Amino acid sequence: MTGEQPKPWAGTILALIGGGAMLSTGSDPLLVLGIVVLWSASLWLFRHEPPTPLPDIDTAQIVAATREAVLEAVGIPLILIERGRIAAANAPARAALGEHILGQDARIAFRHPDAMQLLDRDEDGSVSVSGFLGSRTLWQLTRRRIDAGACLIELLDRTSEADVSRAQTDFVANASHELRTPLAAIIGYVETLQDSGADIDATTRERFHATVLREARRMQALVSDLMSLSQVEAEKHDLPDQTVDLVRLVERVAGEAQAIAGRDRISMDLAGGPVDVRGDRTQLEQLVRNLIDNALKYGDAQRPVRITLRTGTRRGVDLLVADEGAGIAPEHLPHLTRRFYRTDPGRSRGAGGTGLGLAIVKHIVERHRGQLDIASTLGVGTTVTVALPVPTAAVAPPAAGLS
Repeated sequence: MTGEQPKPWAGTILALIGGGAMLSTGSDPLLVLGIVVLWSASLWLFRHEPPTPLPDIDTAQIVAATREAVLEAVGIPLILIERGRIAAANAPARAALGEHILGQDARIAFRHPDAMQLLDRDEDGSVSVSGFLGSRTLWQLTRRRIDAGACLIELLDRTSEADVSRAQTDFVANASHELRTPLAAIIGYVETLQDSGADIDATTRERFHATVLREARRMQALVSDLMSLSQVEAEKHDLPDQTVDLVRLVERVAGEAQAIAGRDRISMDLAGGPVDVRGDRTQLEQLVRNLIDNALKYGDAQRPVRITLRTGTRRGVDLLVADEGAGIAPEHLPHLTRRFYRTDPGRSRGAGGTGLGLAIVKHIVERHRGQLDIASTLGVGTTVTVALPVPTAAVAPPAAGLS
């Protein structure tokens, strides 16, 4: 078939035969001629185009394209395995395992023994694979059979959930240890006092009482910090809705510290006028108090703690608290805001620290959409900088009092 249009010879012959029949019946020759010409012309001029043949349909290609489109539309990693090889994998799966896995033997692509055991099973199932894509990763692999020769593997990254669970476990263990230490000291000294009765001298009794009181206060401070940390974490997604004058707040907290440590231990360089920030007044007071307490505890007792407030910075307003102490080694700086992290545990406990002060500060800064920076030089001192955004007049809520 060349696709040429068919010639209407049969219709033309029929037109001539019809015209002859009309002439035999005595019809007007001119009328008959007109009819035959029109009839034949219509057949030749209005021939239909031959139908275009449909292309051959490759069903396998359509099925494969549909399958890949369905897999790509899913946001979690999915891998289709046919006869032991990876026939298809969506973008998240290729990003996790690499583009090279397509067409590869599934056992070679997965490598991990636990994952290969899942492939060898006769029934569907799920397995958690520790170290699947790295030493500290945790992935959950789920197999779903499609037919006798194909199955679908779903991969879920559970690493972050495992990290959270591990952090919670470590936190409970550390908190229990921190509480157990002062509690054991209190019980031990009280039992000694009770067992000794009148045999213990007044000086020893007084020393034991002082130790019990010190350890009780230490435990009280730890419980208080644990409750503060829990509350700050619970509210960290709630943007504060008050406007607080940071200058007045810092003056108030620093004044309380001066009354205890002495006026010469704290120097202030604050802005001349009010500096409004959007924040939670109670939490901001706790932030400033924690920073000043840390500087007083770990700074040089003969040198003042400097508190500076800088306005008009690109981040809004910067609060700096600096001491001139021994400083902190560089390897400790990234870990200072972790719960219960101490560069010198003995010195920290001796100074009355709970190991939670900077963790609380970090969470307060995060809730206020700010930024926390810690810089330190051994033998020179440490400077903690808290940058807080300044609200515009158009969106600033009514000012909150500091009474």
